[in-house]
Amino acid sequence: MEDYTNEINRRKTFAIISHPDAGKTTLTEKLLLFGGAINLAGSVKAKKTNRHAVSDWMEIEKKRGISVTSSAMQFDYDGYCINILDTPGHEDFSEDTYRTLMAADSAVMVIDAAKGVEKQTEKLFKVCVMRNIPIFTFINKLDRESKDIFELMDEIETVLGIQTYAMNWPIGSGKNFRGIYDRNTKHITRFYAANNGQKLVASVEADLGDPCLDELIGQQNHEILIDEIALLDGASSEFDMEQILNGKLTPVFFGSALTNFGVETFLKQFLAMSPTPLPRESSEGKIIPTENEFSAFVFKIQANMNKAHRDRIAFMRICSGKYTAGMEVNHVQGNKIIRLSHSQQLMAQERHIIEEAYAGDIIGVFDPGIFSIGDTLCSKDRNFVYEGIPTFAPEHFAKVRQVDTMKRKQFLKGVTQIAQEGAIQIFQSYNTGMEEIIVGVVGTLQFDVLKFRLESEYGAEIRLEPLPYEHIRWIENEDIDIQDLSVSSDTKKIKDLKGNPLLIFVNSWSIQTALDRNKGLRLSEFGK
Repeated sequence: MEDYTNEINRRKTFAIISHPDAGKTTLTEKLLLFGGAINLAGSVKAKKTNRHAVSDWMEIEKKRGISVTSSAMQFDYDGYCINILDTPGHEDFSEDTYRTLMAADSAVMVIDAAKGVEKQTEKLFKVCVMRNIPIFTFINKLDRESKDIFELMDEIETVLGIQTYAMNWPIGSGKNFRGIYDRNTKHITRFYAANNGQKLVASVEADLGDPCLDELIGQQNHEILIDEIALLDGASSEFDMEQILNGKLTPVFFGSALTNFGVETFLKQFLAMSPTPLPRESSEGKIIPTENEFSAFVFKIQANMNKAHRDRIAFMRICSGKYTAGMEVNHVQGNKIIRLSHSQQLMAQERHIIEEAYAGDIIGVFDPGIFSIGDTLCSKDRNFVYEGIPTFAPEHFAKVRQVDTMKRKQFLKGVTQIAQEGAIQIFQSYNTGMEEIIVGVVGTLQFDVLKFRLESEYGAEIRLEPLPYEHIRWIENEDIDIQDLSVSSDTKKIKDLKGNPLLIFVNSWSIQTALDRNKGLRLSEFGK
């Protein structure tokens, strides 16, 4: 049988996570530049040229200058085949980020040097910890005023609960930013910015302690650097590759993504340290990537990536073996053999048809409506499933009404497809069916995206009527009729798209009331 080991071992698949505005999308673009995947970085803030980041492809992303959906991008660099998963930073879209992290082997955490560890970074980090994902930290925007660097390192350790190891160290910050010191090579790379800070003009290397550094970075900066490195060498954690790969120690890099300073240094060291495709847990135990038999799981579905074709793409993470165009596979949840053809690799919404791909790769497959998030595909003679991708209980609810009743068909198609992507969850009142649709979301900004997409992609204008509910519970008992349940007047009986009965509550007191009034009732925060 064919040996795929070399191809699989040159794959690096990672997600980039951060709080909004920490510079995650800018860093992604600079990495793509190094790989030759794009010729011109389009900062989301580059209004003069009206360019947009290549990873922000949705119309609403371009208008708002934020990422609201995950993007998958692939390029080659220095012998590696790199799959980047760029995620939304805004907490209202954290569910999409969580699902994307399930497809990654490591994560790059981008932190704003002035703001430090922000709330959303903490939330996303905990998902990485759950999976023991190796985390590599890039502290960004050193060319702007920043927090004390030792305070930043301490913040990462105390707030996120992970040890740090500084791979390099900044010399000053803001207007006094003079470069970075590499702790391994013991060289200094001098920062010079020009053209409004858009590019690095030159870099110079010299050993720490060399008298020429007084002139290169300034005598005071040189003295401070010597003291800081001595303190770092004496007090910081030891470099431990095993701890890094187990997600217990994060290597920390410093730089400025916008000016491209420190990015290539980070990329080269990250590629040398980050893991190749990792084994995945399944109902048959661990599946090894270098197995000859193909397997994959769906972690994302996106409709209307190409307006001209109104198509749906299922994003799959290949977990083992090799994909070849036209191959037949077992769609386990669908309980049938299907042919995978016209598969694509993506650069955000740009795509090209591929003939083959390997474990670690992310591919897009045309979805005629048969796939769901978490579905497993494997070779025809096998029948196992990968561990499930969690769904998160919505925290905000609204009744949705169409403005033009003549566009009922477009409206129903739109809300159903967007719900299948996992961007929203839709419910119905228990007795009314689809006449009354209730939308549940994790974050309120998802309501804006729903409204925008229904109008721009489906031509269906809607009105949203906020509802007071904050908690949702699925009913686990199969022998209970929801109509017979005794609940408080501020509790609503609904069902999901699969017909499963649910209750939504205004407050947690109402949940306890339902449990007290209905002995033996079992409620769950997660759907079936």
